[in-house]
Amino acid sequence: MINAAIIGLGRWGQHLVESIQGRSDRIRFAAGATRTLAKASNFANKQGFPLYDAYEKVLTDPSIDAIVLATPHTRRVELIVAAAKAGKHVFTEKPLALTLQDARTCIRACADHKVTLAVGYNWRFQPALQEIRRMLDDGRLGKLLHIEGNFCGPSVYRFGANHWRLDREEGPAGGMTGRGVHIVDAMLYLSGPIDTVFAQSCRRALDYGIDDTTSMLLRFEHGATGYLGTVIATAETWRMQVFGARGWAEVGDVEHLTTWELRVCFIDPQHLNVHQKPQIVRFAPVSTERAELENFAQAIEEGRPLAVEGGDELRGVAVLEAVIESAAKGAAVRVT
Repeated sequence: MINAAIIGLGRWGQHLVESIQGRSDRIRFAAGATRTLAKASNFANKQGFPLYDAYEKVLTDPSIDAIVLATPHTRRVELIVAAAKAGKHVFTEKPLALTLQDARTCIRACADHKVTLAVGYNWRFQPALQEIRRMLDDGRLGKLLHIEGNFCGPSVYRFGANHWRLDREEGPAGGMTGRGVHIVDAMLYLSGPIDTVFAQSCRRALDYGIDDTTSMLLRFEHGATGYLGTVIATAETWRMQVFGARGWAEVGDVEHLTTWELRVCFIDPQHLNVHQKPQIVRFAPVSTERAELENFAQAIEEGRPLAVEGGDELRGVAVLEAVIESAAKGAAVRVT
């Protein structure tokens, strides 16, 4: 059993705790730390772990094996490096960092101190996404041509003007850091590295805070194309559709913290003028948050790295950095 400490007990931090506490035989939360003890004390008591008022106290606790970060993006680097130096394994919410240089600093610190670093891309544990990957690998969808996606919702209305999530430094390119990076990671999982990005991003709904409308055109290294939009001043919705030369596969709904349904539709070569109806594929329920944390715990037990130099965790940050640069320049940018 891996003993972890949760750092940051806002809405998402509490969700991570609830996904495994008393439900997993691989990992549990044995401590927490937050700047506002009063707000989280009842929750911590209910979940059965003590709260610290300082991160440093968690790092010096010998009973803690791993740190789980649900903190603002700009604090990640210092927290990850400090944990690595203390010999604690690290699971951080996405993105790993906001710049490629910072992401590499995190990866190198964990490698140097021989601790496992993981990034919270829970979509990879969705059975529907894994099935799309298999359909591409075994040829059922045919040659990959194009991927399109969006991840939208009323995020900018949920927080006050002074909340960190509306700080432009914390949320460059609008909804990309909170939402769009999930689609990017799914695209990397399905189709490999992204070569170039052309992005536009603006604020239209409010007169303060981060951009609320961001869109991107993408080209993958192997030649397929894609586009991605994230509008965070509208009603909740998300969707991703993968187009192959033999058919398409699609996921999407209003809720995303559920086990997704998969819609697939194939060409009938003998009846090309007949509009085929999509098939619906359903999967057994799974908690993707529990799955990603248990995968982290298993990697710790096996002494296996997860986020590494040249891996998709780093590629995702490179894409985010290119999106930010492209939106500022108004021109296509090559992904480093």
